[in-house]
Amino acid sequence: MAPPNQLCLVLVILLSVFLLSSLSTSAIIPKANVSLSIPSSQLVENLCNGKAIQNRKFCLKALSTPEVIAAMDTTQLGTLIRKLGAANAKATLNVYNEIIKKPCSPQSLKALNCCVEAYKYAILSFEMVSSEFVEDPQTANYDVAVIGPEIANCEKELINAKVQAPRLIAGNRFIKYYVSMGYEITSTLELENPNEY
Repeated sequence: MAPPNQLCLVLVILLSVFLLSSLSTSAIIPKANVSLSIPSSQLVENLCNGKAIQNRKFCLKALSTPEVIAAMDTTQLGTLIRKLGAANAKATLNVYNEIIKKPCSPQSLKALNCCVEAYKYAILSFEMVSSEFVEDPQTANYDVAVIGPEIANCEKELINAKVQAPRLIAGNRFIKYYVSMGYEITSTLELENPNEY
């Protein structure tokens, strides 16, 4: 029998793969049962109706966890979005790392490595935003916004290399949704405190 650590690792990988390969409107949401019908808080409603939001349905579903609904202010909601974005980026990075281990063409390998770097950057950016929410939402806004071009470059490389992987396409789409949510929440924080920055 496999040691408990190896069993846990296998279960985490299988869960990540399952979540990434699910329907196109499904979100990768750690530690959440999104099948619960929890009414959205007004904070979530306002955020998901924002101009920067790319997919309102995804936003509402991703932010339907009890922890998010209990958020009392924009800063708490932003912190939870940051955590969800980072968790999504980590799960997608794991899929890229899994696919890289399989034999592929040099062009495909180059594209996959480009995406690995983009996701490492995304994780770092989401983690940096945490310390900036309160002190400097404008910088937090920038740090979230710059993830988008990195993911766009990743997508371009995958297309050019003719990499056909639905799980990667879904992961890229989801991270863009989280980026739009992060951008919207940091924009809201800037508007709430215009004289402080």
